[in-house]
Amino acid sequence: MNRRQLMSLALPLIAAPSLALAQVEQVTQAAATRDPYAPTEVSIRKDFEVGSIVVVSKDFFLYHVIAPGRAIRYGVAVGRDELVWKGKATIGRKTEWPGWTPTQSMIERNPGAYAKWANGMPGGPRNPLGARALYLYDAKGRDTAIRIHGTTDPGSIGRAVSNGCLRMRNEAVMSLYDKVPVGTPVYVY
Repeated sequence: MNRRQLMSLALPLIAAPSLALAQVEQVTQAAATRDPYAPTEVSIRKDFEVGSIVVVSKDFFLYHVIAPGRAIRYGVAVGRDELVWKGKATIGRKTEWPGWTPTQSMIERNPGAYAKWANGMPGGPRNPLGARALYLYDAKGRDTAIRIHGTTDPGSIGRAVSNGCLRMRNEAVMSLYDKVPVGTPVYVY
């Protein structure tokens, strides 16, 4: 949105707040139409507990439940067919600008891409985990090796391209990271 568009929204806000809010909602809806993976508030089944995260892998969406029957929907990239992880987990750890070490199976599948990072890659803007990572743990408290994380490839959102993790755009994962504590339940379908 350019400066002129922002000013046209700001002027009615002073004169008629309800009109301005309606215009902002229209702009938000229009943006969601152009970008189906932009964060959007949506309805969701009421049986998910408030605060939980629900991922529907086949649709490439992650839902953060914010109220009974309401969620913020984010676009995600998921694992390729043979690498899709499904189940219930809990956020066991959160990290800003996480370091990354490919798993042994990743190195075996694609040594040209991953072997050089066998000892790890420090966090930062070039790290494939992006700006934030939420580490998923199973019911016994073990790390599943599955992460909800940012990405250096925002064009991958809405596709099955990862090695099993759930990728989000960096600005989206940063927002989610700030909203969910360690212990948050995560359901991946």
